[in-house]
Amino acid sequence: MVVSTEHQATQPPIVSFELLEASALQAMLDDELAEACRIIGRQLPSFFLEEKWLWQIRLDQLRRSPEVAPWLVRAVVLHPQGTVVGHAGFHGPPDHAGMVEIGFTIAPEHRGNGYAHAVLHALVEEATSRPAVKVVRATIRPDNVASLAVVRRGHFAHVGEQWDEVDGLELVFEMKLRTATG
Repeated sequence: MVVSTEHQATQPPIVSFELLEASALQAMLDDELAEACRIIGRQLPSFFLEEKWLWQIRLDQLRRSPEVAPWLVRAVVLHPQGTVVGHAGFHGPPDHAGMVEIGFTIAPEHRGNGYAHAVLHALVEEATSRPAVKVVRATIRPDNVASLAVVRRGHFAHVGEQWDEVDGLELVFEMKLRTATG
């Protein structure tokens, strides 16, 4: 009898995004996680209450320009489980040059499972599907080793550095999707 020692390759995680609407963001700013869960119809990680700085930024954006909602922060849902494992989105719609900047965070209890790679791939795929987007950008602190590994594995090119008033020095990575003419 011969026993096969071949291992099946594991499939990458499958994720989708669900909008975190203004009322859910406000609930999290008010420390009402249960209300935010009720609004979006999913259990959110308690870690989301630690992200108030982000919820405030995105809520302010929504109040100024409600039409940008589809570009902003969304819950990351793992399939088929339906578990919210983090949040992701763009900092806003494409700028005049067709650039969008991505941002995402995997909740601490879900890190190390390949979800960040799946999220990056899904964000790039979404950006690619939108003709106005020419470039996807990611900015990362030099000491964020895990995120640096994710963008490098995702084939982003290091194109420079910038200073962020909150995060300090950030490395800038980009992926060109198409030229300015299409």
